[in-house]
Amino acid sequence: MNTTIGDIDPNLHIESSLNLPGIVWRSARTEPFQLYGLYAPQSEGGFRRMPEAVARQTNGGVAALCANTAGGRLRFRTDSRVVALKAVMPNLCVMQHMPALGSAGFDLYTAKDGETPVYSASFIPPADARGGFESVVRFSDSAERDILIHLPLYSGVSELYIGLAEGASLRSGGAYRPAAPMLFYGSSITQGGCASRPGNAYSNILSRLLNLDHLNLGFSGSARGEPYMAEYLASLDASVFVCDYDHNAPSARHLSETLWPLYQTYRAAHPETPVVFVSKPDFHPERADDAERRAIVRFVCERAAASGDSNVSFVDGETLFDGVCRFDCTVDGCHPNDLGFYRMALVIGRRIADVLGLPFPSGGRG
Repeated sequence: MNTTIGDIDPNLHIESSLNLPGIVWRSARTEPFQLYGLYAPQSEGGFRRMPEAVARQTNGGVAALCANTAGGRLRFRTDSRVVALKAVMPNLCVMQHMPALGSAGFDLYTAKDGETPVYSASFIPPADARGGFESVVRFSDSAERDILIHLPLYSGVSELYIGLAEGASLRSGGAYRPAAPMLFYGSSITQGGCASRPGNAYSNILSRLLNLDHLNLGFSGSARGEPYMAEYLASLDASVFVCDYDHNAPSARHLSETLWPLYQTYRAAHPETPVVFVSKPDFHPERADDAERRAIVRFVCERAAASGDSNVSFVDGETLFDGVCRFDCTVDGCHPNDLGFYRMALVIGRRIADVLGLPFPSGGRG
């Protein structure tokens, strides 16, 4: 007898073999579904975060990871009591130190009447998932609600289908503020490693709290500030640019040689867009390299300000995990857990809200 934990505890059961009569399946690429955080999401082929040609010219890591759907979101509005999901995924990323739900799963948030979306349920990949999976979320009533689904942080999605009860309403979901997306560029931490589920990556948290669209260009081990990447970043319209690739620079010298040119390239194209420089969060005072890197990031910010740029600011990475249990904010001494991401969202979020003149929530639902 092969007893699983799901057999023992029904709260840990994963429903992955669906038999759902009366369900109508629709492609997430079709209206009125709205896809955010992805490059040309309506085109054929797998979802990606930037043009493949630009990614290949940058480096091999970016070429591979740009097909991960970190920051990708799907929004719609329905009164269906059932929301089913069918994902075609050529490669489900499995890591020892990150839950499969975060790397390869989806999570669902709901909202009513313009409220901040709140977490409702997850679409969890089964342990033996190959090539994708199916999952379902059930509600207790048929009230109309806005649905927000966060896509996986570390896996590729080639096709996504949503199943709703036959006859259920389906309309466009809640709208973001009428502003350009927030733009995040950085390392695995920016990509979302190692959040327990996609919605807990700090850029996703901020997108919900500030009601702003965003683009996550975090690339594990591969954000190095190359000219091709700098030029691509400069081609994007953004409400704010958060630059956070300190961790992936191969050395402090590399960071010093690339950060100022990247800033200049971006600023030449966007003279007024606020730029927020962030140093690495897992700062250790006893490591000389950490202090040197922080000094470089701060110096570039100060140099920009001294040149007359009043739209730059610096967030000291050492402050990102501040509070009780500061040293419990990572899973491995480097990558944030959910506590770490929450604290990053508070610190960076307050800075973004300040430079954009937006209110930042002090508590309550979210």
